[in-house]
Amino acid sequence: MTLHIYNTMSRAKEEFVPQEQGKVKMYVCGPTVYDYIHIGNARPVIFFDAVRGYLEQIGHEVNYVVNFTDVDDKLIRKAEQLGTDVPHVAEKFIAAYYEDLEGLGIPRASSNPRVTENMPLIIDFIRELVDKGYAYENGGDVYYRTGKFPEYGKLSKQNLQELQFGIRIGVDERKEHPEDFVLWKAAKPGEIYWSSPWGDGRPGWHIECSAMAREYLGDTLDIHGGGQDLQFPHHECECAQSEVLTGKPLANYWMHNGFIRIDNEKMSKSLGNGVLVKDLRTQYKREAIRYFMLSTHYRNPLNFTEDTMEQAQKSVDRIANAVGNLKHRLQAVTVERETSAELAARLEQIRSQYHEKMQDDFNTPDAITALFEWAAEANLLLQQDVVNAGDIRALLELFAELNAVLRLYTEAEPELLDEEIERLIEERTEARKAKNWARADEIRDILSAEGILLEDTAQGMRWRRK
Repeated sequence: MTLHIYNTMSRAKEEFVPQEQGKVKMYVCGPTVYDYIHIGNARPVIFFDAVRGYLEQIGHEVNYVVNFTDVDDKLIRKAEQLGTDVPHVAEKFIAAYYEDLEGLGIPRASSNPRVTENMPLIIDFIRELVDKGYAYENGGDVYYRTGKFPEYGKLSKQNLQELQFGIRIGVDERKEHPEDFVLWKAAKPGEIYWSSPWGDGRPGWHIECSAMAREYLGDTLDIHGGGQDLQFPHHECECAQSEVLTGKPLANYWMHNGFIRIDNEKMSKSLGNGVLVKDLRTQYKREAIRYFMLSTHYRNPLNFTEDTMEQAQKSVDRIANAVGNLKHRLQAVTVERETSAELAARLEQIRSQYHEKMQDDFNTPDAITALFEWAAEANLLLQQDVVNAGDIRALLELFAELNAVLRLYTEAEPELLDEEIERLIEERTEARKAKNWARADEIRDILSAEGILLEDTAQGMRWRRK
């Protein structure tokens, strides 16, 4: 099997061949840290984490860079609202981002470069563009000459004529052409600024990613990712800036995830229908959030509703129950043999199905289907009166492989029951022995109210938290 990725640049699936065997350079545009992240931000966070995980699973070393935009107009406005300064706003919401990441069970990127910590290299990048005639200064602002890059529009499949037609009347007269975009913005009174050859100011949005991608990963990335909304103008402008200086493609593979809608409506501030990740985490397990994000192909739109989240919760609970029941059964099993040939063959089919789907442009919905095929096999085995430990271990080993990337199950931290709950469980056991079913049921209800679910199995009673 060979990994194929849908490349936005070519609009086709292509075999993935990294520039250096066994190593992948991946850059994904990160958040502008002026607020808490919402589920629209979370989709690329979760999906590209799965991409990174699968690339590592098939043997690649991944250098994964996600930037922070920690200075721009939004941060300046937020600082004014909060009565503080831009650095404090950035620190507050970078910390919140990391907290959400931890809450979702997602490891940090290899590096998270910040704009404010890379200002000299950004200014140098702009200076190179000016020196080579691809950029010009006017009134303290610096603009990129899009007309000097004949391929401008190649990523979004637009041309300059179409772009010029779509630009509104009243374009900034300091621009030579309406479609030129800003690289450096002159500071207004009272704004945060850095000194540059063109006066005090700060960088435009597009230039920061070009500069940091080159600094941290080199001239050409293996994979450049982000949301569909970044395809134009952000990624288009990155191509223009980077490729005129290096003479090389900025990225060999471009990946863009689809939008998220809320109850079939576009998510927007004007509608007030945004869903923050920090709030979502208080309502649902992180595995359910991840399931929701990965149960639709990343290039397709995704619709968030309470019903879909409830279904996601039930789905991950089904997986967790199968895993928990297998582990519980393994503790009591007495038969120790090699894995049966029939089960081994079936598990190999499931493994192949999983890898086949993941290697087809990271088709996580169908990879999840393979995980449910696994759950069906686990439940069939558990129905048998006599179970072989080798069969259980083979099932758990395959689950660990599939779950390493999908991560729809997390091993619960062992918890000690307090003395009262232990006493009630013991009392219920004695009540059942005495056939005092009413008291046994009453205790079950008491424990349920405390978040403890009891399950009577052939191997004895087991408990789990809701």
